Amino acid sequence: MENVKLADLGSTDGSPGNYDYKLSSPMAFLWTMIIFLIIVAFIAAILFRQAEQAFMHNPGLNGLILGVLGVGIILVFNHVLALRPEVRWFNSFRAVGSAEKVGRDPRLLAPMRALLGSRRSKALSTTALRSILDSIATRLDESRDTSRYLIGLLVFLGLLGTFWGLIGTIGSINAVIQSLDVSSGNSADVLGALKEGLSGPLAGMGTAFSSSLLGLSGSLILGFLDLQAGRAQNRFYTELENWLSSVTDVGSEVASPIEAVNGASSEDMRTLSDYLRRATEDGSSQRSVAAMASLAEGIQGLVKNMRNEQQMLRDWIEAQQDEAKAMRRTLDRLSERIGGHERGNAHEKAGSDRGGDM
Repeated sequence: MENVKLADLGSTDGSPGNYDYKLSSPMAFLWTMIIFLIIVAFIAAILFRQAEQAFMHNPGLNGLILGVLGVGIILVFNHVLALRPEVRWFNSFRAVGSAEKVGRDPRLLAPMRALLGSRRSKALSTTALRSILDSIATRLDESRDTSRYLIGLLVFLGLLGTFWGLIGTIGSINAVIQSLDVSSGNSADVLGALKEGLSGPLAGMGTAFSSSLLGLSGSLILGFLDLQAGRAQNRFYTELENWLSSVTDVGSEVASPIEAVNGASSEDMRTLSDYLRRATEDGSSQRSVAAMASLAEGIQGLVKNMRNEQQMLRDWIEAQQDEAKAMRRTLDRLSERIGGHERGNAHEKAGSDRGGDM
């Protein structure tokens, strides 16, 4: 009872162009991605000076972040462009009516090509039909694993730069405090040493914020492009599944053999056919729900990472404010001590002048 009939696989008369179903081109999603990158480039051009200053705080790590972003963009575009030859092969197969007459063999639709062969109609089992769709769905999902990893890698590199900058800031503040020598009695030297020492903490803060900014921005850009690639793949899969469902006749080939053996009526076979169709539709809907759940889980993970990083930044800013208050109190005490030394020196000088006059 598993055999099904695939009718009308190709054109009805074998002439090219005489078919009524085509897969849509993924170029609409490709143009959306290109327009989005143009907008991003325009914003980057407007903020070029600020972006250049932020980049130069840590050229090595920031350059690595931009390099990962560039590789991710190329991979995501390749995912969409890889659908074009598959769409052309399918449409040519529908027009010609024979897989052997289509020149270039597909890569993504290779299971479909192997099962259908060169004949216009072929008896396939429901397991074979499901294996075609499952194999294509698995290949589409696996092709995006690298881009998803790169999105997470960009977030990680941003966090790495943040912690790197924080470590440098804390060490520099400690070095500044230890290098202050109040006993010298020269306020200009003390303030000069303090000014030189503060350049280290400021550089560390620049590294932290610039790397975090580039990492989060890169993950946002690559995430949007990967979303468009996923939409293109989902439409390709949905249209292919709709076509396979439309050319599947579940009960036409199996009614006579089953009636001969079991004495089943045509009404029973019709009921069985409806049941199998509903089971196929339920399986498709469950897979769609699972895909949406997986996408929602990935988005929730990204949002959670961004919230954690924001909380860490807020905690760090509060810590820096406390450090600034402590530094201000230290400077006030230094100023009071330096002023006391200067007043004492002035009194001593005045006393010595009066003694000389006497």
